[in-house]
Amino acid sequence: MPESLPGGSAPEEHADRHEPGAGLDAGPGAGASAVRAAPSSPGVTRLALTVEQLREEVRRAQAAAEGRGVIELATGILVERLRCGPVQAAAQLTSLAEEAGLTRIELAADIINQAARDRVTEVTQDFLARAIGTGRDEPGLGSVVASAAGNDAGGADPAGPSPAAQLRAAESGALAAGDTQAVAGSLLEHALAPLGAVAVAVWIAAPDASLTLAGYAGVSPAEAARWRYVPPGVVTPARRALVERRLVHLVSLAEAGLPSIGHRELPPGGRITVPAGTGGRVIGVLEICWPGPLGPQSRQVERQIEALAELCAHTLESLTPAGTALATPGAAPQDPALQDPALAELVDLTDGLHDPALVLRPHLDHDGRLADFRIHHINGRFVDPAGRPRSAVSGMLLLEAYPLAAEEGGLFEKVERVHATGEPFRAERTALTALVDQVPLTAVADISVSRLGASVLLIWRVQDEMARLASLLQHAQRLGCIGGFEENLVTGEITWASQVFELHGLPPTAAPVPLSRLPAQAHPDDDTAIGRFLRAVLHHRRPASTAFRLNRPDGIVRHIRVIAEPVLGRERRLLGVRGAYQDISAQHWTEVALAATRDQLAYTERQAAEHNRLALQLQRAIMPPSRAPIDAAGLQVAVRYRPAENEHLVGGDWYDVAALPSGQVLLCVGDVAGHGIQAATDMVVLRNALRGLAATGTGPAQLLTWLNLVANHLTEHVTATALCALYDPGTRTLRWARAGHPPPVLVRHGKAGVLPAIRGLLLGALPEAVYEEGVLDLEAGDTLLMYTDGLIERRDRSLQETVDHLLATVERPASGLEELMDHLLTHSNADTDDDTCVVGVHLP
Repeated sequence: MPESLPGGSAPEEHADRHEPGAGLDAGPGAGASAVRAAPSSPGVTRLALTVEQLREEVRRAQAAAEGRGVIELATGILVERLRCGPVQAAAQLTSLAEEAGLTRIELAADIINQAARDRVTEVTQDFLARAIGTGRDEPGLGSVVASAAGNDAGGADPAGPSPAAQLRAAESGALAAGDTQAVAGSLLEHALAPLGAVAVAVWIAAPDASLTLAGYAGVSPAEAARWRYVPPGVVTPARRALVERRLVHLVSLAEAGLPSIGHRELPPGGRITVPAGTGGRVIGVLEICWPGPLGPQSRQVERQIEALAELCAHTLESLTPAGTALATPGAAPQDPALQDPALAELVDLTDGLHDPALVLRPHLDHDGRLADFRIHHINGRFVDPAGRPRSAVSGMLLLEAYPLAAEEGGLFEKVERVHATGEPFRAERTALTALVDQVPLTAVADISVSRLGASVLLIWRVQDEMARLASLLQHAQRLGCIGGFEENLVTGEITWASQVFELHGLPPTAAPVPLSRLPAQAHPDDDTAIGRFLRAVLHHRRPASTAFRLNRPDGIVRHIRVIAEPVLGRERRLLGVRGAYQDISAQHWTEVALAATRDQLAYTERQAAEHNRLALQLQRAIMPPSRAPIDAAGLQVAVRYRPAENEHLVGGDWYDVAALPSGQVLLCVGDVAGHGIQAATDMVVLRNALRGLAATGTGPAQLLTWLNLVANHLTEHVTATALCALYDPGTRTLRWARAGHPPPVLVRHGKAGVLPAIRGLLLGALPEAVYEEGVLDLEAGDTLLMYTDGLIERRDRSLQETVDHLLATVERPASGLEELMDHLLTHSNADTDDDTCVVGVHLP
């Protein structure tokens, strides 16, 4: 019987399973597709089935080779431990597997785990511990197993090989693969397909944060060609894992809204991307695709995927020059093993820089994780902030030399990120703190961190305080349109700042103008001011300043202020002059504009005051604030007028009480919209028009109709409210009408109430308005009040609330009509500071 393959089947069994007939009855394969495509061509059908059979044989041979690699490694371990030959070790492996009821590849994986104690061993032990502890096999690489690893001839567990066997088979296939493309296929076939994955992509991360597709499986070559390169700045699931340096889980690629490889060919299922790196340095990214939404995964599955990403990292590391010179745990800082050509070139480059620079090498702990960075080389420009010599700092760990760099967001975190992602870091005015005799000393520097291979180049430029102050002064002069100058009167040398050339309209190559020639460049009217300035500085030797108009060569006139002070030597000898020029043109024109505005404002204020004075005089001439009581036909009438406290609010409130030729008494109040002289003038027009119309003897409704025509046609856009009433002494009847005005208030038997609001539109609103007329029979003791809204109006209350307050005030007992009127004005709670008119009528 031929020797069994590591996959668990003899070559004859493989041949029996793939006879042409069997291939015809199988599921959808290449052969079946060929048969359906050309059912009438037996030759083509036979050729297609042969190709499919050969392809399947190649796949099984590859799987067998990968499984054989695991078995051969375990056999080598038994040879070393049992001190026997390879034949005896292989026989011992088969015997032990039969006794334990395991396949040879499963037992081989266990033997390798016991000897290796690596990441794959940790994942397997963690998975088995949880499976035994829970009494069930949790989802993982052992839950659903492809036939890639195969079954041993001694029998197979129906559940398939263990997680250890699966991971060791995938590891063997990855290490035996000649390129990353084969690694991707092996990972998908042996380790990821059992998890339900349908595609995988392996990306290489470049120092500029771009991604290059190094291997793929489960997508077409055309789709892979579209995604062969992802430039920096494009956000993809792989880019997120690279930037965040952690496993990224996407439930659905469509919901995440991120583009990625296979999104056109594969269903929009879940994605997992995990950084692939060693020693704290991210070399690439492993991306896994699922056909449907991907729910939360157990920690065991995530650790399995992270172990596979580490396998990819080892493969990518062997393909890049950066992986050939990684520091090993405990290696000496000047270990000759680290002196590769790339590192030597980096050292030479550092020595040629004009800024302080350090070459840092990753320092790994005993578990292979990044713990610190070793200071491998220091260039000649380096000056330690703590004052230590270069030889004392060289060879130290970064955190040992500068422990304060470990602060959150500090220098160490930035170096670690650059080393991990390869993305350079640049920053200005970064605080660098070192301990000098346990005292923190902080310097401000510009930082540049770059990854070159496996090393990190750290460059900093400590800002010179003098240079920083000079830069601040330069910006201050530019913002303030100021330029400094200095004139040596002994040698005749003149120094101008660049801003002075700009102020004078001269090129930087022109000769500076001395102070003695300043009058020739100024406006002739400013000669006197400049002369006083020069005498004060040059003759009296005291600081002085002046403003003048500068005639520039380009024809532009600028307003300049010059300030200077003398430089004196022994015995007050004048050695030179220093000072500054400032362009105050904008300030000058602003002052001119402000002066003109102030003049215009003063004129406007005077004009407004005059208008208000005229309006107040006009209103008070027609309606004095107080009048003596009126006794008309047995009817007591009292009026009150309270002007606005602010003269500019003088409005158009008015009232009128007159005995008509017919024997009736006219009672009316009104309010013209607006304030000022115009409102007072409109009030006079309406008041006089109503008095003249009342002489016709017509009723109040008709009077308001005619007054509305006056407001619409005989005035300019006047709107007003009015309340008009006619009292007949013979019948004691009061007829009244309103034009948008509050109805009168009637006090009878000590109770106050508002008369019904009959219809009546605002005067001046529409030319054709209809006004209703109300009739009231007065009784002895009745009091009627007519008022304008200045008596009750408030900004913080509704109209109903203010009217209720008025009614409560009116109901207070009073000894007479005059006292009641005074009481109304005193207890009014209005806050609009408007004119107020009140007309009170009492029938004894």
